[in-house]
Amino acid sequence: MITALIRSELPRMTGSLRRVGEHVLADPPGVTSVSAAELGRRTGTSQASVTRFCRALGLDSYQHLLLQLAKEQGGRASDERPLGPGIGPDDPLDHVVAVVAQADLQALRQTAESLDRDALERAARAVARARRVDVYGVGASGIVARETEARLFGIGCAARSWTEVHAAETSAALLTPADTVVALSHSGTTREVLSPLQLAAERGATTVAVTGDPRSPIAAATSVHLTSTSAETSFRRGGFGTRHSVLLILDCLFARVAQLTYQRATASLALTAHIGEAHAVRTRRR
Repeated sequence: MITALIRSELPRMTGSLRRVGEHVLADPPGVTSVSAAELGRRTGTSQASVTRFCRALGLDSYQHLLLQLAKEQGGRASDERPLGPGIGPDDPLDHVVAVVAQADLQALRQTAESLDRDALERAARAVARARRVDVYGVGASGIVARETEARLFGIGCAARSWTEVHAAETSAALLTPADTVVALSHSGTTREVLSPLQLAAERGATTVAVTGDPRSPIAAATSVHLTSTSAETSFRRGGFGTRHSVLLILDCLFARVAQLTYQRATASLALTAHIGEAHAVRTRRR
C-alpha cells in the first residue's frame, strides 16, 4: 500500500519532501486529481520537489504515485467514505467512532495484504524450535511485549518479555544459538531495544523484529523483519497508532507457532483451560 510506504519513509524526509508527504497522507483522494505542479503549489514547494518525493519512495514518476493512490482508493469498499485521521473538538461521538474504526480497519487490511509470508514462516519456525524466547519492547511496545509473552507462554513456549534495558541486556548475554529474540519497536530506532537485540545477535540467537520501518536500524540488525502499518488519528501517534496492526502480526505468528508445535500447544491449552473458569465470580439468578 502506497500510504503505508509513505508513512514508513516520512521519518527520513525533511523540508519540502516531508511537506509533500504529509499533504499526500492528509488527503490521498484529493491528490489523485491534481498535477505535480499543483501539488507543489499546495504544499508550498515545487514540481521538482514533488518529483524528488516520488523518487525517494522508489517510484518512477508522479504518474506512478497517482496510479498507486488510485489503486489504493479503489480497493476501499464502495460504501466506505474516506474520513481522514482528524478529530476536532466539536466533532460528534459518531464521527469519532467512525474515524477510529476506519483507521484501524485500514491498517489491519494493509498489514495483512503486505505481510511477508516467507518472513512470517521463518519467524514462526524460529520461535517454535527455540529453547528460549526473549521479547524486547519499551513504552507502548513494552505493553505489546508482555502480551506476546503471555500468548507464547500459554502454548508452552519458554517466553519472557523484557521492558527494561539492563535486564534485557543481561538476558541477551545469556542467550545461545538455540534461542530466538522478538524485538518490537514502531520507529525501529529505539536504543533500549536495539542494544539487547545486537547483543543477542552476537550470542548467535535468531533475531526477529516487528517495526513500522523496514529500513530502520532495528530491522537491519535482525535475521527476520516484519512490517506493521500505522493507524494514526488526531490523538494517537507513533507506537499507539500501530498497536492493532502489530497485534495482528503477532496473532498470525502465535497461530503459526501453535500449528508447528501442535501437540505441545494443545496440551498446554488443555492444562490451563480451567484457570479462567475457576476464577469466575458466580452470580445467583433471581
